[in-house]
Parts: sequence; C-alpha cells; structure tokens
Amino acid sequence: MRESHGAPATAAARQLVLLSVAAFASMTSMRICDPLLPALARDFSTTTGRAAQAISAFAIAYGLLQLVYGPLADRYGKFHVASRAALGCALANAAAAFAPSLDWLIVFRALTGATAAAIIPLTMAWIGDAVPYERRQEALARLLGATVIGMITGQWAGGFLADTLGWRSVFVALAVLFAATGVAMRFAVRRRPTDAAATVDAPVETYFARVQAVLRERWARTILALAFIEGGFAYSAFAFVPAYLHQRFDLAMTWAGGVLALYGVGGFAYSRLARSMLHRWGEAGLVRRGGALLGVTLATLALGPHWAFALPACLVGGFGFYMLHNTLQTHATQMAPRVRGTAVSLFACSLFLGQSCGIVAAAWVVDHASANAVFAGTAVALPLLAASFARRVARK
Repeated sequence: MRESHGAPATAAARQLVLLSVAAFASMTSMRICDPLLPALARDFSTTTGRAAQAISAFAIAYGLLQLVYGPLADRYGKFHVASRAALGCALANAAAAFAPSLDWLIVFRALTGATAAAIIPLTMAWIGDAVPYERRQEALARLLGATVIGMITGQWAGGFLADTLGWRSVFVALAVLFAATGVAMRFAVRRRPTDAAATVDAPVETYFARVQAVLRERWARTILALAFIEGGFAYSAFAFVPAYLHQRFDLAMTWAGGVLALYGVGGFAYSRLARSMLHRWGEAGLVRRGGALLGVTLATLALGPHWAFALPACLVGGFGFYMLHNTLQTHATQMAPRVRGTAVSLFACSLFLGQSCGIVAAAWVVDHASANAVFAGTAVALPLLAASFARRVARK
C-alpha cells in the first residue's frame, strides 16, 4: 500500500480484504440465478424464458448504474460508496427471498443489480488509488481470483441450495453475506474516516464532457460495440446451461450448477497462464484462439448426446472466454487514456446492456425453439467476433 508502515498500512490492507469479500459476494449474486431458472419456472408456473428476466433485470440495472457510481465515488469516496452499496445489496436480497411473485422477484433482482454495480468497479479504482504501480497487478490478480471464485460459488451454490433448501434460501444466504460485509466496511469507514472523503469533486457537466470525449474516439466506439456484442452472445448462452442440462438430461440442479462452475475454473486457469500465452501468441493470436475454443465449446453443448460432454466444454469455454474478454478489457483501459475512468465505466455499461439484451433474445429462442439453437448460433457468432477483433488489433 502507499502508506509506508504502521497503522495506516494495516487499515488499508484491511479495507482491501473487505472490498475483495464484497467483490466475491457481488459476483456470486450476479451468477446465482443461472441454476435457479427451472425452480423459478416451476414455482411461479411460467416458462424458463420468462424466469430468465430475473437475470436480465439484474444485468440492465448493473450496466446502467455504472455511469452513476463513478461521480458518486469522486464526491464521497470509493470505499464509502462501496460500503453503502453492500448494505443495499443485503436489503435487496432479503426482499427477493420473500418475493410473492415473479414480477416482484424481477424488481428485487433489478435493485440488487443496481446496488451491486458499485462494488467491483470501485474496488478496481480503489486499488488504483491505494496500491503503487509495481504492486498493482498483483492486487488486481487477487481481485480477479475473488470474482472468479464468486462466479463458481454462485453457479454451484445456487443449484445446491435450490435442491436442498429451496430457491428462497439462496437469497437469504446472500443477504446475510452482504450484511456482514457491509457492517464490517462501515466500521472500517468510521475507524478511518479520511478514506471516505472525496479527492475529486467534478461537476456533472465535466462528466458528460468526458463521455463525449470517449465517444469521439473511433477505436473507443469499436471497443464499446464489440463489448456489447460479446455480452449479448457469451453471457446469455452460458446462463441457460444449467436449465438445459436439467431439462434435457434430468440432471439435478446441484450437479447442473456444478457443471457450469467449471466455466469459472477455466477462467481461473487462464488468469494463471495469461502472461506466458500473451508472450507466445500476442494479443491477436490470443483472441483468435479464444474465439475458436468458444466455438468448440458451444458446438459441443448444442450437439453433445450426454450431459458429461458439458464438463470439458464448460471448462474450455471459461478458458476461451477470458482469452477474448481480457484482451478486450485491456484495450478498454487504453481506448481513451485522458478519461480512463469514464471510458472503463462506459465499457462496463456496454457489456452488461449487451448481456441484458442477449438474455431477452435467448429466452425467446429457448421458449420458441430450444437452448440448442442458442448454443448453435453463439458457436458461430463468437468465433466471427473474435476473428474481427483480432484483425483490428493486428492492424492497430
């Protein structure tokens, strides 16, 4: 940490731990509904596609609120805003646990997305402020590990709890986790109130001027468009994997969620091998290979005659996705260096709005055709997207 020694450094380290736990909870909350779709469809007497609105509502709110939390954090402090958001997540998940109808559950999931949206981006920004550059990559790698483990936990625990205690217990567990984390963060703010103070107090006009500065850059518009398309295809396809395995192969939701959790394992493996692969293949080669792996993964899901084929498919899919996504994310941090914070916020917004639109479209296809059609279409679209991005990277 930038503080050289003593109590301040200890307090900053404690804050980083709390932020990492909050980031873990945020990612768990994001992916927790994927394996719940069959249970929600059954209990509310609706279709899987209609139940999937609980996922798209979270994604829409998460994406839109990205544009709000940056200015709030500049005014009131990153850790301060993130701590409030954690408490908001606790309330939203508690409400979801007692939702009397699917419509109310969708509303509460949107509120969860709106509050969870602050945590991971502000944690990254806090690390940028508090950790010197020579140690920043190490700190961000630990954060990536926390979020990937959160993804795995959400995809597995959602199915396990739904099978054993019912889907409402999922949201009770999340409410408890967020409440404990949020309270601990508020105590940390009180012990070190200077961390909650703003370092920048930019007027609203300045923020919109920064948005315009990003959108004037042709490369920035390209990256934002690619992020929207990637979110629309990749996230929506994998969201339906547990429901597909449950409905087609009668696989228990605990095991269906566990199969999808291998997607996160693949992402974690990529984070450990990324440096050597980048050195060996370069960015364009990494993107092309990632797109090819995603194509193989989704074709296997669409055509596999037994649920066991999904085991290696999800593992390889997570690895391939992060080969593509992390390269795209890296370019997002450089697409408008003068207004980097605003640029990254727009990137996250584009990604999650793409995800929400993709979920809506994929849900319609699932209800009117099958999940196989979603997997097959994505198996073609993502390699084409990767090839286009790789060409642009090579030219640039």
